[in-house]
Amino acid sequence: MDETTMRDALLVAAENAATRAYAPYSQFHVGAAVMLSDGTIVQGCNIENASYGLSVCAERVAIWSAVAQGRQDIVGMGLIVPKGTPCGACRQVMSEFCPPDMPVWVQNADGTVHRFTVAELLPAAFVPDDLE
Repeated sequence: MDETTMRDALLVAAENAATRAYAPYSQFHVGAAVMLSDGTIVQGCNIENASYGLSVCAERVAIWSAVAQGRQDIVGMGLIVPKGTPCGACRQVMSEFCPPDMPVWVQNADGTVHRFTVAELLPAAFVPDDLE
């Protein structure tokens, strides 16, 4: 699949996921979608909690959902976020489960789409090999 087709499919899926975000406190609805090596798309949305520390970001929900399905062959990610880029925790999780050169597209509310790689989002990441 070419990169433009992947980007478009992921951003549509992420936009759909954002509609299911549970964000009654921040009103900051985020949707994420990861694509697996066979083209399967797994979605995630942010889920808040009255005890804010228990909230979880859309990016981690999507990645962990793929892992929970027995899949770790993530090849791309798309995000719909009102503004900004993934938080540090999400960047660290990406570095655990995604290749450093994997594309991550972030679309903000104004329609602007930015393309990053995992390595660009978290240079000099702490990775499993660092534990050896």
